[in-house]
Amino acid sequence: MNKLLLHTGVQEYIKNNLNTDIVSVLLKRSPFEGISSKELAQQIEAKKKCENKLVTWYSNPQIYYPNKLNIEQTSSQVTAKYKSQLVDGKSLLDITGGFGVDSYFFAQKIETVYHCEIDKNLSEIAAYNFRILDVKNVTTIAQNGVDFLKNSKHNFDWVFIDPSRRSEAKGKVFFLTDCLPNVPEHLDEIFKKTNKVCIKTSPLLDFSIGIKELQFVKEIHVIAVSNEVKELLWVLEKNYSGETSIKTINLKKSKNEYFNFRLDKEKATISNYAQPSIFLYEPNAAILKSGAFKIIGNYFGLKKLHEHTHLYTSSELVDFPGRSFKIIQLIPFHKKTIRKLGIAKANITIRNFPESVAEIRKRFDIKEGGEVYLFFTKNNDGEKMLIRCSKTN
Repeated sequence: MNKLLLHTGVQEYIKNNLNTDIVSVLLKRSPFEGISSKELAQQIEAKKKCENKLVTWYSNPQIYYPNKLNIEQTSSQVTAKYKSQLVDGKSLLDITGGFGVDSYFFAQKIETVYHCEIDKNLSEIAAYNFRILDVKNVTTIAQNGVDFLKNSKHNFDWVFIDPSRRSEAKGKVFFLTDCLPNVPEHLDEIFKKTNKVCIKTSPLLDFSIGIKELQFVKEIHVIAVSNEVKELLWVLEKNYSGETSIKTINLKKSKNEYFNFRLDKEKATISNYAQPSIFLYEPNAAILKSGAFKIIGNYFGLKKLHEHTHLYTSSELVDFPGRSFKIIQLIPFHKKTIRKLGIAKANITIRNFPESVAEIRKRFDIKEGGEVYLFFTKNNDGEKMLIRCSKTN
């Protein structure tokens, strides 16, 4: 950590060059003694990545940044704040502290947070930033978090783990046994020091695989931001033996969307099917990731178009966690019929359809955008069809 980077003149340079091409910064000689062009470029790149992702850090001129990879791997401010709502008690151990974003928000709910980070430089940066952000109840420890837990004389109300999904041997990985730390391998030791564990994983991890690899999975939280799934949170409670609850959340600038269900209820639910009626519904990304394909329709009193077409319909408009549309026209999928519509510009979605969006655009010469929404899909008889819609929300 080069503290010369914190001088006012240097910080002003970083601020003024946030939109400057990084290559040009690297090629120029550094205007500051004791600071390399590479260090300046690193601060500029990392800070720029925080502009929308970490507003609290970005807006503070005294923050010191690690390399951009650390910023890319950290939780966003909005998802970290959501995590903090899941925990309570007096103590929490963050085994994989990183830049400290999750620990920062945990510290607003927990009396004492222990932030472990094996990278000593990153640990020093996090400790410095906690002081700048006036966070006084986080203890930073430059040590392997699992080793710290095993040797600690303390018990913790919560343990949080965000295992690294990068392997030197395999590159980017998703199975928990391939991540660092290998959480399944250490769970028995972890549960000697806590009764509650929260694990952040890639949204690509399959529920069935995660449940099989872990123990006592009480809840799985599927977190989307502006309809893009960002992470899964696995809440484990020692000796829990009930069914796993799935909690989906789509964090939006306006109204957040929530939908919760139990895995066993989804498996037992029988869908009702129908031809498209007056309104069409597409679940948000968090619900689609959760696999709530049957229970979501029954919960809102909707009919499903096809077993593998995760679109729903109704004759009356309902408040639905996803996109809602007014159906304008139902069109059998025939090239001549669709060409006669003369649609030059539209938003296209495919669901259970053999052609890609790119192929459809090329085939019918339809540009992206506009007020028209086209769904290429199949009905319950397996017939390919086009549903022309306008948006209701």
